[in-house]
Amino acid sequence: MIEPRISPQLPDWIKEHLRNYLASDGENGHLWDASLGGGSGMIPTLLLTTTGRKSGEALTLPLIYGSSGNSYVVIASKGGAPAHPAWYLNLQASPEVGVQVKAKRFNARARTATGAERTALWNKLVAIYSPYEKYQVFAGDREIPVVVLDPV
Repeated sequence: MIEPRISPQLPDWIKEHLRNYLASDGENGHLWDASLGGGSGMIPTLLLTTTGRKSGEALTLPLIYGSSGNSYVVIASKGGAPAHPAWYLNLQASPEVGVQVKAKRFNARARTATGAERTALWNKLVAIYSPYEKYQVFAGDREIPVVVLDPV
């Protein structure tokens, strides 16, 4: 299992979210107040741990998620920035990741959904967090990746 790690470079509010999630096995931190990011209500988050493609160090982030069968789905939005988030670039280089959903910790293999699968999963995640639609507009020509985390 790739062990979670809180990077000192993360903003304080993300570090606090991670500390709460890890210390309570997801009892505190699993649900995130979406109004902080332009959404509404409390929505579920998981912890994704990737291995840095340059540093080789673990990087853990809380991400909004949905599910598809036995797999989990996350969006590599970076708030609609023109470039992919570092965690997405990391999993492209090394798709073996660590995941925590509440108290459940497991390894997964990450893959980018395409075609009809991407469309269906995108719509499912937009239903959870509607700002993703605006993020795609902000991202311009960059198609925001939909990432499936298949447990291994």
